[in-house]
Amino acid sequence: MSEDKEAQENELLALASIYDEEEFRQAESAQGGEIQLCLELPPDFKLVVKGEKTAEYNVCFLPPLVLNFELPADYPSTSPPIFSLSSKWMTKAQLSSLCLHLDELWEENRGFEVLFTWIQFLKEETLDFLSIQSPLELNRSSSKGLGERRKTDPAAKAGAQCVSQSEKPEEKKPEVNKEISEQHFSSSTQLDPRAVVLMDPHSDPLPQLLDFDEGQRQRAFDSKVFCCGICFSDKLGSNCLCFKGCQHVYCKVCMAEYFQIQIRDGNVQCLNCPEPECTSLATPSQVKQLVDDELFARYDRLLLQSSLDLMADVVYCPRQSCGTAVMVEPDTTMGICSVCQYAFCTLCKLGYHGVSHCKITADDLRNIRDEYLSSTSEGQKFMEQRFGKRVVQKAVEESFSRDWLKENCKCCPRCGTNIQKVDGCNKMTCTSCKQYFCWLCLGVLSKVNPYSHFNNPHSPCYNQLFHGVDVDEDEFWSDEED
Repeated sequence: MSEDKEAQENELLALASIYDEEEFRQAESAQGGEIQLCLELPPDFKLVVKGEKTAEYNVCFLPPLVLNFELPADYPSTSPPIFSLSSKWMTKAQLSSLCLHLDELWEENRGFEVLFTWIQFLKEETLDFLSIQSPLELNRSSSKGLGERRKTDPAAKAGAQCVSQSEKPEEKKPEVNKEISEQHFSSSTQLDPRAVVLMDPHSDPLPQLLDFDEGQRQRAFDSKVFCCGICFSDKLGSNCLCFKGCQHVYCKVCMAEYFQIQIRDGNVQCLNCPEPECTSLATPSQVKQLVDDELFARYDRLLLQSSLDLMADVVYCPRQSCGTAVMVEPDTTMGICSVCQYAFCTLCKLGYHGVSHCKITADDLRNIRDEYLSSTSEGQKFMEQRFGKRVVQKAVEESFSRDWLKENCKCCPRCGTNIQKVDGCNKMTCTSCKQYFCWLCLGVLSKVNPYSHFNNPHSPCYNQLFHGVDVDEDEFWSDEED
């Protein structure tokens, strides 16, 4: 018994010296403990989610296998360790197969310490032993679906949700022999009570697996040393920031100063990787780690505003005291502010005027027209969604009309009606109020003798009756002609 006790103490001491506190925890009240074993996944290992839509995820780490054990007083001379094996992603059938193999390893090494042999097998050979390959299928089912599967599927009946690509459930066979050394069963024919599935069958395992993978990646990153691409200092990963899109690494001191300058200048869309021509952006969580609360609040507000600006169905209340973002229904030009209840036209930003024309200047219409005509098809579609297709087209047509009127017409000096001069002399008659006026200076002409304006030497249009007009030599106009 003293030899067994000494062997146990030596084995536990060796495990404590090989593995850190997170991997191996020795029990306080008994000769035993808990070992967490992260399997060594091959490069580019993938999870495939089967459900309504198939999705694929790259993972570097999966939650560990957990080996809980207790050493009997007559271990290792006579009895094997008492143990249980648990996992968050394996099926109970797979864990049962591993438990059986651990029993077989004990039979091969009976009388000797076996814990390290077990650990090496679980850590290095589990994937090959269970024929688990990439991609690893992950079945995401509702609670109802799981209940239906548990009636017929042995793996589901055990609360399993993850199965390897090669695993196929078989019909359960009756137990033949209770002696462990004589049991020979596959992972799908008998379930071992020492196999424990830690995943709730009613929960979605994917978020937990991805969170664990991200946490382990961060731990691995924090322990490495990187050279900052800005200050060229070597620093631990825990003092660095890694852009997720490109994996470029810079120290947090340089990035904090860079972020602060950009946010103060309002360039919240420019918090990208400093590497030339790299377009990877920092995530909001990374920004929050490196700037104070006041700057992050400004960053968050400006980021929301810039995102809203890109949305075709969002405009802002034109009241300077408000400025609230307003959702606009498709194919309409009316916006109603939810804060101040102001109803406005999304095109001219004045009070909503229904089907009446917008009271905007020709320059504003011209700007809308120029922007629309110079935009890409996507840009034009955006403007049509924002202002309404009919309104944009009407703005374009009206702007062209105003440009044409400005180039080809003049306003009557009495009533303001647009008058086009097709031919004839410079004495014009308004088609609306019948007023005579001069085409050159827009002066009002006498009803009795309108041509005297062109015959008076003191008139600015003296002798300019036919200025700019091609006149036949045979034609003659007298001052008395009306």
